[in-house]
Amino acid sequence: MGNSYAGQLKTTRFEEVLHNSIEASLRSNNLVPRPIFSQLYLEAEQQLAALEGFCQAGKDLRLVSISNEPMDVPAGFLLVGAKSPSLPDHLLVCAVDKRFLPDDNGHNALLGFSGNCVGCGKKGFCYFTEFSNHINLKLTTQPKKQKHLKYYLVRNAQGTLTKGPLICWKGSEFRSRQIPASTCSSSLFPALESAAAFPSEPVPGTNPSILMGAQQAGPASDHPSLNAAMGPAVFNGKDSPKCQQLAKNNLLALPRPSALGVLSNSGPPKKRHKGWSPESPSAPDGGCPQGGGNRAKYESAGMSSVPQVGLVGPASVTFPVVASGEPVSVPDNLLKICKAKPVIFKGHGNFPYLCGNLNDVVVSPLLYTCYQNSQSVSRAYEQYGTSAIQPISEEMQLLLTVYYLVQLAADQVPLMEDLEQIFLRSWRESHLTEIRQYQQAPPQPFPPAPSAAAPVTSAQLPWLASLAASSCNDSVHVIECAYSLAEGLSEMFRLLVEGKLAKTNYVVIICACRSAAIDSCIAVTGKYQARILSESLLTPAEYQKEVNYELVTGKVDSLGAFFSTLCPEGDIDILLDKFHQENQGHISSSLTASSVTKAASLDVSGTPVCTSYHLEPHSIRPFQLAVAQKLLSHVCSIADSSTQNLDLGSFEKVDFLICIPPSEVTYQQTLFHVWHSGVLLELGLEKEHMTKQRVEQYVLKLDAEAQTKFKAFLQNSFQNPHTLFVLIHDHAHWDLVSSTVHNLYSQSDPSVGLVDRLLNCREVKEAPNIVTLHVTSFPYALQTQHTLISPYNEIHWPASCSNGVDLYHENKKYFGLSEFIESTLSGHSLPLLRYDSSFEAMVTALGKRFPRLHSAVIRTFVLVQHYAAALMAVSGLPQMKNYTSVETLEITQNLLNSPKQCPCGHGLMVLLRVPCSPLAAVAYERLAHVRARLALEEHFEIILGSPSSGVTVGKHFVKQLRMWQKIEDVEWRPQTYLELEGLPCILIFSGMDPHGESLPRSLRYCDLRLINSSCLVRTALEQELGLAAYFVSNEVPLEKGARNEALESDAEKLSSTDNEDEELGTEGSTSEKRSPMKRERSRSHDSASSSLSSKASGSALGGESSAQPTALPQGEHARSPQPCGPAEEGGAPGEKQRPRASQGPPLAISRHSPGLTPQPDCGLRTGQRSVQVSVTSSCSQLSSSSGSSSSSVAPAAGTWVLQASQCSLTKACRQPPIVFLPKLVYDMVVSTDSSGLPKAASLLPSPSVMWASSFRPLLSKTMTSTEQSLYYRQWTVPRPSHMDYGNRAEGRVDGFHPRRLLLSGPPQIGKTGAYLQFLSVLSRMLVRLTEVDVYDEEEININLREESDWHYLQLSDPWPDLELFKKLPFDYIIHDPKYEDASLICSHYQSIKSEDRGMSRKPEDLYVRRQTARMRLSKYAAYNTYHHCEQCHQYMGFHPRYQLYESTLHAFAFSYSMLGEEIQLHFIIPKSKEHHFVFSQPGGQLESMRLPLVTDKSHEYIKSPTFTPTTGRHEHGLFNLYHAMDGASHLHVLVVKEYEMAIYKKYWPNHIMLVLPSIFNSAGVVSDNSAAVVPAQYICAPDSKHTFLAAPAQLLLEKFLQHHSHLFFPLSLKNRDHPVLSVDCYLNLGSQISVCYVSSRPHSLNISCSDLLFSGLLLYLCDSFVGASFLKKFHFLKGATLCVICQDRSSLRQTVVRLELEDEWQFRLRDEFQTANAREDRPLFFLTGRHI
Repeated sequence: MGNSYAGQLKTTRFEEVLHNSIEASLRSNNLVPRPIFSQLYLEAEQQLAALEGFCQAGKDLRLVSISNEPMDVPAGFLLVGAKSPSLPDHLLVCAVDKRFLPDDNGHNALLGFSGNCVGCGKKGFCYFTEFSNHINLKLTTQPKKQKHLKYYLVRNAQGTLTKGPLICWKGSEFRSRQIPASTCSSSLFPALESAAAFPSEPVPGTNPSILMGAQQAGPASDHPSLNAAMGPAVFNGKDSPKCQQLAKNNLLALPRPSALGVLSNSGPPKKRHKGWSPESPSAPDGGCPQGGGNRAKYESAGMSSVPQVGLVGPASVTFPVVASGEPVSVPDNLLKICKAKPVIFKGHGNFPYLCGNLNDVVVSPLLYTCYQNSQSVSRAYEQYGTSAIQPISEEMQLLLTVYYLVQLAADQVPLMEDLEQIFLRSWRESHLTEIRQYQQAPPQPFPPAPSAAAPVTSAQLPWLASLAASSCNDSVHVIECAYSLAEGLSEMFRLLVEGKLAKTNYVVIICACRSAAIDSCIAVTGKYQARILSESLLTPAEYQKEVNYELVTGKVDSLGAFFSTLCPEGDIDILLDKFHQENQGHISSSLTASSVTKAASLDVSGTPVCTSYHLEPHSIRPFQLAVAQKLLSHVCSIADSSTQNLDLGSFEKVDFLICIPPSEVTYQQTLFHVWHSGVLLELGLEKEHMTKQRVEQYVLKLDAEAQTKFKAFLQNSFQNPHTLFVLIHDHAHWDLVSSTVHNLYSQSDPSVGLVDRLLNCREVKEAPNIVTLHVTSFPYALQTQHTLISPYNEIHWPASCSNGVDLYHENKKYFGLSEFIESTLSGHSLPLLRYDSSFEAMVTALGKRFPRLHSAVIRTFVLVQHYAAALMAVSGLPQMKNYTSVETLEITQNLLNSPKQCPCGHGLMVLLRVPCSPLAAVAYERLAHVRARLALEEHFEIILGSPSSGVTVGKHFVKQLRMWQKIEDVEWRPQTYLELEGLPCILIFSGMDPHGESLPRSLRYCDLRLINSSCLVRTALEQELGLAAYFVSNEVPLEKGARNEALESDAEKLSSTDNEDEELGTEGSTSEKRSPMKRERSRSHDSASSSLSSKASGSALGGESSAQPTALPQGEHARSPQPCGPAEEGGAPGEKQRPRASQGPPLAISRHSPGLTPQPDCGLRTGQRSVQVSVTSSCSQLSSSSGSSSSSVAPAAGTWVLQASQCSLTKACRQPPIVFLPKLVYDMVVSTDSSGLPKAASLLPSPSVMWASSFRPLLSKTMTSTEQSLYYRQWTVPRPSHMDYGNRAEGRVDGFHPRRLLLSGPPQIGKTGAYLQFLSVLSRMLVRLTEVDVYDEEEININLREESDWHYLQLSDPWPDLELFKKLPFDYIIHDPKYEDASLICSHYQSIKSEDRGMSRKPEDLYVRRQTARMRLSKYAAYNTYHHCEQCHQYMGFHPRYQLYESTLHAFAFSYSMLGEEIQLHFIIPKSKEHHFVFSQPGGQLESMRLPLVTDKSHEYIKSPTFTPTTGRHEHGLFNLYHAMDGASHLHVLVVKEYEMAIYKKYWPNHIMLVLPSIFNSAGVVSDNSAAVVPAQYICAPDSKHTFLAAPAQLLLEKFLQHHSHLFFPLSLKNRDHPVLSVDCYLNLGSQISVCYVSSRPHSLNISCSDLLFSGLLLYLCDSFVGASFLKKFHFLKGATLCVICQDRSSLRQTVVRLELEDEWQFRLRDEFQTANAREDRPLFFLTGRHI
């Protein structure tokens, strides 16, 4: 018959071939049909050639078919098993050259392929693509040997070919499928990164969620190879113990046994899965239950495309997991019977094989790992001695586990971290005495005896465990095995099938038959716990894939069909269509009837105006300014450090680039902030009229197109070395995947590791002009042991107050996570953080009815159904109020009613968070359909928001927004959520992680009931709750506002919550029989009770408050229907449920209708289905004066709806949004540890990191942000896929990048505005470094000019022009207002007006209050010692040829008549400047300077020397003239005082210094003996007993003449037509006296004085050029005065005689004076006289 499989023909195929043959014969005259059987067999053979599992020659390759057949395996070849995606249950046998396979360490595999087909025998396949086609792998992706060659095949003892160990492909995306046994576990979930799935086999994703995943044992540096497989240790913030020491052999070198360890089951089953044989691949330690098909392990939410690297084999050999006995068969239909997949946690010892229906169970090694880790606890105390302190025993571990499970409540899920803390605490307490003894005393030669406490033995363990479990009402069931765990597992499966474990949540199986150790495992069988645990094993990528699979394959149709049958009137869609037809063409009557009178103000055009609506202008808050200054301070600290990693002095301007996640809304939002901040104008990057396209150059969206834009940024930084570029990485906790992962798996997603590839590239790290600023609200993943950011470069948002005192005055208060938590504890009537217990109850019930659906799908469909029913109830279908929750009804009512309370129609926003994008699309379509059927399209908008798309709003609402915001552009469309201010809408916000999108003030409800509660780490939780972060007005106390607002003040709901105990007390023994819809309401923060989830039409639809319309008589109150209890769960379809009466809360009635007693339920709902999931029903319809249903549900004035004319935005300023959370998340957020720290803060900080040690201390409530940073830096390490993982290998000791900063602050607090302000202040500082203060005063005497024919410099004249300079007159008229108190020099132009002199000022104002202005230094500026650059490095004294101290001292003497003696000066000349001087030969005496010739046209040197007198300015003096001279050679001499020579030489070692004689040490400074002596006392009569002043004579003379010259020249006071004649010397005689200067030198040019009469004559130290004939040329007024000044009295008399002054001047002895200084200071003498 040929091939045996070809003869196995199915009857259907035979009938089809027979029918086709007969039909072909009847229709054709020429066609001779082939015989039927020939056709069948030939077709079968042809089909086999293309069938999976067969090669193209039609030969079978499946291992199960040919495992016993002999095979020809050439030398050097090995048999391996290949996996086909379409055959998940089979391995295909292949022969492959072992040179192309890796060794045990995952190395040394040759590139390429060489293999043979074992079916047909064809040899020589050189390409794996060709080979995969031959064996019909049927791949949709590129064939790769690493992806499809999975296992080595080995022969067992019977000679049967079986599956052997995994092929260790180093670094492949599937290589770490197993969770190593030595990894630390923090939860009952496998770690998120602990394993990587094989593409063809479903392996559950692990996530750091409720129960933490496996974590690393000890620091990563100790176990580098272990890092590849660590999962995030996450959950309760407890310490996780150290892990067991790894085996010394390489963890990737797995032996190849003939039998492998325990095999885990598959997770959420795929449709194609038919079963699971014991040989199916899994974790060698039984560790990893399987997820869905073709799933790869991914690290975290937001990194779902990153395959993880892990370990292949078990890492611990203490308790090897091997097969024992017969395999245990998993019963068929187990999931259908149990309503959830049991999750089995392996414990101690051996674990048996599982076979059969493995899709319906989940197996995890995490408890086994936890037990192993607790064995290594004592390693921390090895320094005290190893023999005395023993680890906790296996028996005690298991017993403590039983005690822990017993105390768990029915709605609690076991947390692995809690268990670890129990073990750690128990061990510490049992060894407390020994530990203290070792800590306090020196080591003893012999350790003390162990504790006398008797240990638990193996024989005692089963009955002790049973005793502990006996008190929990069968919640924990203990099974004792006599031989092996297989026996106990079989017993457990039997009890599950028989329904005898219906009330049991945990089954503990113990086998204590072995002498050395025990075998144990724990199965989670509780429906609630098992579902949460099994779903938490999925990574975000697997989670989305599973949801997609259920949506695409139609699995959710049954759920939709179930919802459609809830309505007693038939399908809910039929009811909607009926309502639509009845109300088509006009607005819902209920909404119209509920309108209230609005006291609206009108503008000038008559348009209604809302006073509550205003768009806040862009402004910088005090907090933002403070943060900007802190950032600037840190940048300056980097520049001031000795490392010289940042030279701020070399930068002229600031440029920047902001990198953000790939969210279109965040992108537009950032553009908006940059545009309106004005930073581009302030930095000089753009001009006044910039376009949006120009702004887009400064914001980079990190998507596939980011690399091109980033390269342009780098190129710009290279081309502009004098520009400081600030690279801002906003939302920096997103995408921390290493670029190495991208290099390995670039084909999966090109955006993987993009942040690392761009921001951490070599060009950015090495660029000296790029500063990187990471900005995030969740910095934890950047605060690890390997971080690139120094702790000194972290900037944390400052606290708002200290010791109760506000640090910054702001009119708004930030309301964040801590404030939301406080609202649940501070006695608020309705806390802002809530959960919906009726919603949770319905989800739980439906989870039991549809166990194969993911809970995210169920939760989404339930919530959408609630919203749909609430919309229908509010719109005129009151019966639908029974099919929603009070919370959803409240949201919907406020959404629809809020626009009616505002004259402009402003409403509130409802944020509906749906992380899974496909489910978000389902929710959008359903709600949009319901809205359309209810004719509410123009009442509120529904917006589907996702990171990949922008904001889409209907035309009607765009028109409203344009009108509210006064936008005239008809093409305008909102691009950010902030622009939706006041728009009544439901924003369905999708995406696994928010990307920094800000929400408007009109956000009123933040519905987070659909967030993934099973994948929580601190970052994920805080960023979800950060969506509700808000600023509230500081003027109104929040608590008062929250209590008094009518919007949320439902008195009936509050009273029912307060009387929760009474309500639950009435249940009594019937609690065991209640429906799964029963809600556990253990705290008052449940915002609605189950008994109130269906309210009367008037109270539930008219408003939250139970206050009735005032028009109704009081008797109407008695007819208000009482709430009914929830329905029961029936057994089988059609079986009636057991009714239960329930009382309503009595206070809820008495509070509103005094004297009335609670009424019993007057009617009960009876279900017709196995599960009745309708919430509750009212007992009667609301009586109303009107018979129409529309009027009966219309809210009337006085009900709970918004008060008349009160816009919803008014409340938005006073109260933050209300947040609804899943119950599991809510409990986690509001619960605290013993120190008061919220448990949420103790979670693993980020999925991309792991705890470094289990012995870490707990976080403290009193820790500041800085202390938390130091905590995470010490106790967390990055995972191998983290971009900082390899940082310590870069060779740096500290590993910190010098120009990298981190800014962290709470969500939505204003970090964007802070760092934009930082850019502004940084730019101002750089400008400040290149600017100087100059006096900004108007010039004086601007109208005074010499002869009109003289040529003055014009602005249009070329410069410099030597010929032009020669023609310029010397302008000695004073124009600088600094010298406005100086005497004016008179010239030919005498028409001086008083206004030309400018406004006179007081003397003290001249230097104190002078106006200044900033002026930018040019590139030719002079600098002080703080300037340093490469160009002027040598100029400052660091010449390579000369040492700093190499300089010579030279003396130079000359005579000076003023001092009357020879003056000796000293030159200090550096060796590098000696070429400027001429020295005598021999002797080397200084002779003269060597100056360039004026005729030399060269521009390489400056021809004139520069002398700079200076004192006290050795640091700040502008003596660096290198740039001022444009690098040209020049001669610069500093003139310094003798006592300052050393300090100047130190600061300016390469400068020439002219040192003045010691006599000048006090020059320029009046001693303290004189600031109490007035200038009039600076002169005195000769030989008088006047108090002598310790000051130079010249200074005393100048000061006296400046203030009291009118005493010598009385006729000259304010007499500008008759100035004082000053010969050869100008002395300042004060602003009231004019001076005419003449020179006595023979060839000097003086003004013509023939027609000028002088009012005085001043002769100061006249030399021989001044003679009597010279003075006779000038004419004086009668009574003019003379003042002659000489060095001594003798010279004074000689001068009078020599100049023949007595001929025209009259002198008196009493008119002789001297300066009032000591004789040793050589006073000056002067004589006054009067003209005859």
